[in-house]
Amino acid sequence: MATRKRTWTEKLADSKDLPKVFAIHPSKAKRWGSGTMLIPAPVEVDAMMRQVPFGRLTTIDEIRRALASRHGATIGCPITTGIFAWIAAHAATEGEGHRTHPATPYWRTLKAKGEINPKYPGGIESLKAKLTEEGHCVIQKGKRFFVKDFSERLFAPQG
Repeated sequence: MATRKRTWTEKLADSKDLPKVFAIHPSKAKRWGSGTMLIPAPVEVDAMMRQVPFGRLTTIDEIRRALASRHGATIGCPITTGIFAWIAAHAATEGEGHRTHPATPYWRTLKAKGEINPKYPGGIESLKAKLTEEGHCVIQKGKRFFVKDFSERLFAPQG
């Protein structure tokens, strides 16, 4: 009997035992520093992404800071926060036209230094179109795409 593949929305809603704050192991301190690290729940990352208004932008780092502050942690985990943002983006496009609430504006959440996340639904071309529609200028540097002067429109989500 084959198991049914979970939808993106189901993955987003599955918080397991998260959020979780733990001490950073001394062997990882060189990379992450000392103190505590938060692994957020997927729905928390989605909620932060939903806060970003039209014409504004945020980054995974801004979301990590807000969530770490909310939970009294030194830092938010960059890996899981990025994965959960990716899940939130895919959940936002799942069932388009059938939802009763606005979709998460995932295109407003960038990687470090204003880089567009090519793994978001629709890929670079779709993301460029959405960002341009909101008044942003997208530039290419090598094979990567960035929002020009993104820091001027940076929005810090509140925990």
